Amino acid sequence: MSKLSHGTTPTFVKIYNITKRSWSKFVEITIKEVLINKKDSFKIVKSIDLKYHYFLFLFFSFFLVQAQSWTGELDQSSDVLLKNRYVEIEAAQAMFDMYNMDFDQAERQFKYLKKQYGWHPLPDFLLGLCYWWRLVPQGEMGSKWDQLFLAQMDSAQVKAHRLYDEVNQIEGAFFLAAAYGFQGRLYADRGQYLKASLAGKNALKYLNIGKDEENFSPELLLGKGLFNYYAQWIPEHYPMLKPIMTFFPKGDKSVGIAQLKETSRNAFYARTEAQYYLLRILYEEEQNLSEASQLAAYLTNLYPNNSYFQSYYGRILYRLGKQSESIAVFESILERIHAEQEGYEYNTARYATYFLGNIWKARGDLTKSKKYFKESVKYAALANATEKGYYFYSLLHLGEIAVLEKEFDLALQYFKKVRKVTGRKHAVNRSAKEKMKEIEH
Repeated sequence: MSKLSHGTTPTFVKIYNITKRSWSKFVEITIKEVLINKKDSFKIVKSIDLKYHYFLFLFFSFFLVQAQSWTGELDQSSDVLLKNRYVEIEAAQAMFDMYNMDFDQAERQFKYLKKQYGWHPLPDFLLGLCYWWRLVPQGEMGSKWDQLFLAQMDSAQVKAHRLYDEVNQIEGAFFLAAAYGFQGRLYADRGQYLKASLAGKNALKYLNIGKDEENFSPELLLGKGLFNYYAQWIPEHYPMLKPIMTFFPKGDKSVGIAQLKETSRNAFYARTEAQYYLLRILYEEEQNLSEASQLAAYLTNLYPNNSYFQSYYGRILYRLGKQSESIAVFESILERIHAEQEGYEYNTARYATYFLGNIWKARGDLTKSKKYFKESVKYAALANATEKGYYFYSLLHLGEIAVLEKEFDLALQYFKKVRKVTGRKHAVNRSAKEKMKEIEH
């Protein structure tokens, strides 16, 4: 695996960073147009590729919950903890541990912060974020961490309400919006779209607090960047949603990306969250493999035990044609999975084995390729991901390998299974159908 020296800071790296933030103007319109007509809205969303359900609900309920304006100088003694440098110093190592997937160590430090600042929602929010990163590698598969995550966000909301009513309205509103927003993210990821919308609606109530203030915390630019990007991206990819998007301010993808990069130069608490979103945008939406590879390399080097960043890095290297480097990344992932290292789950394994199967197939080693594709099928079942593309294509590849090895009956079994688990219009279904015809003829 190629690594960056800890002593170097690539120019690209200086661009990145993150935090919590958003828009505030189109809140009431969103509630009226998206939430009031729930039935019609859900019909539209249900017809959209499942891959983007998460992003669409994130857009309507979470992208808007993170921006609150901020005033005042940073003060080490400030009771506004987001402006307290001393608290940042205390939280820094724990946040590194969290993103490096040393969750127990991070949790201990966050609990120490809670002893010191138990009246404040920040420690509960960070504990919730720690549980969030425990479940991120598991993808859409529910986990034992879901309820613990939700409980911490509930606790943060209770304290944020008190903070809002009795101490500092703006900071309280920020944590209320953020806590409800993160809950909406989980509900959307689990396909619980009504709950996701309701969480977003609760968050929206606190968006207008302090909207006319001129000074913003660097922690608060992420939401605006995400909004600007997806406000343009959504109607481009889903024309059916254009009527809804007319109720929102126009977005600008280039401005959104620039805002994400600007935030990365100045934020503290949400730095890695921004890099997380930016990596997804660069790789999934922009197809900017050059920048995505630099960011993924940086994150993998900075957090060498983060399976999510590692997996992305391996996939980008594969698409760049750097097979040897990609093999090293994915084999490292599998070694950690076999060792049951924290943060390395079945969902990560299905990615690693699928790409290793592809690489060895391209290199002509059918024995190794077959081994990895079979493992990918196995891990997809364990990760409850048998409705995902990697499962379908692993079966298709196994059928193709069986044809090359002249095991035609076995090949037919694989192709029939592909057709059974996919819809008729799915590309892999049509491909399996054609290959079955070739065998029969």
